[in-house]
Amino acid sequence: MGRRFGWLWAAYSVSAVGTYLAFDAFSVIAVIALHADSAQVALLAATGPAVGAVAAVPLGPWVEFRRKRPVMMAMDLVRCAALLTIPAAYALGGLGLGQLLLVSVLVAAADITFNAASGAFLKSLVPADRLLTANARFESSNWTALVLGPPLGGAAIGVFGPVATVVANAVSFLLSALGIRAVGGGEPRPGRTGTDRLRATDLLDGWRHILGSPELRPLFFNNLAANALIMVAVPPLAVLMLGPLGFAPWQYGLAFAAPCLGGLLGSRLARPLAARHGQWRVLRGAATLRTLWPLGLAFVRPGLSGLLLVMVLEFGVITCSAVYSPVYATRRLECTPNDRVARTLSAWSITGKATTAALTALWGLLASLTGPRTAIAVAGVLLLATPVLLLREPRKAATAPPSPATVPPSPDGSPPSR
Repeated sequence: MGRRFGWLWAAYSVSAVGTYLAFDAFSVIAVIALHADSAQVALLAATGPAVGAVAAVPLGPWVEFRRKRPVMMAMDLVRCAALLTIPAAYALGGLGLGQLLLVSVLVAAADITFNAASGAFLKSLVPADRLLTANARFESSNWTALVLGPPLGGAAIGVFGPVATVVANAVSFLLSALGIRAVGGGEPRPGRTGTDRLRATDLLDGWRHILGSPELRPLFFNNLAANALIMVAVPPLAVLMLGPLGFAPWQYGLAFAAPCLGGLLGSRLARPLAARHGQWRVLRGAATLRTLWPLGLAFVRPGLSGLLLVMVLEFGVITCSAVYSPVYATRRLECTPNDRVARTLSAWSITGKATTAALTALWGLLASLTGPRTAIAVAGVLLLATPVLLLREPRKAATAPPSPATVPPSPDGSPPSR
């Protein structure tokens, strides 16, 4: 897809590796370096992304009327600088839970802003018939990084200390910024009618477009519910496996790293399946199949059989999710006008992060009252109902009307998310 696309793909891949090297790094630092208890770790995990999502609300409309590539580079540099304060404070003996929380908020807000800008940049650069190919390639890089990152990150922490992976992640964002800069090419500032001042209506325009679209609305609610219900089961499953079931930490890591190979398989299948069966049928089928696996996690037992069961179940849900994700990301862009992409993606990300954070905290309370198996089972049962939202295909696809590209046509693009 061209040299410029190669630079963008490389930028995405290196930052994805850095992100997954530092997978759950803040919780590890809180436990190892700050001796935080379970309540403090839960607070860090839930509050940072939630507050970051709220902080990002005005940034979506702001991004809409700015050049996207400079915004992406700026967000990479913000994340790099914020993360580097952690090893600096640790080396000086001044690291505290409050700083981890503040950095978590800054990184979450920058994540949302970057994703909004990159999605708009992708749509303006990649021809419509190559969007799914680009999204599938980024999905493949994401799952490759997830296979390699956490085990290597755990080894790095064991050798170099608790902040080693944070340093690696910061460097990856710096390299990503350099890669995006190397893409080159002009990008005129998007115009807008009236004043350039941020208006109150701009803040709600993304949600208004989502809820008013007959095709985006079911995708939005399905994705919101399914992602949250899959994620809320992770903390109680960790408690169950590392506690009563007696699995070693390396076994727990293996149980989630090895099934990520299913992500590579699913990302390779997405494009040919969509070409053969149509995007909506693939979305509906993959969304249904991914709900069939997580309930089985409530029946995990000790020993090798239990470990294999977790790996099989996770392989199933990850493979189906990897088929679903690039098709849904492509459809979302196709159904959104060029001058609303950043606001729409911001609204989508903000709602998703806030919902997952809130439900994660709620499921933590449920697990403490009823036990981890019950919490996992309740999430699995509720997840089975989510495909109902996609049963009826919209009669008329909400295809975005054509609008002038903000940059010269090119077969290149930027990653839809990170």
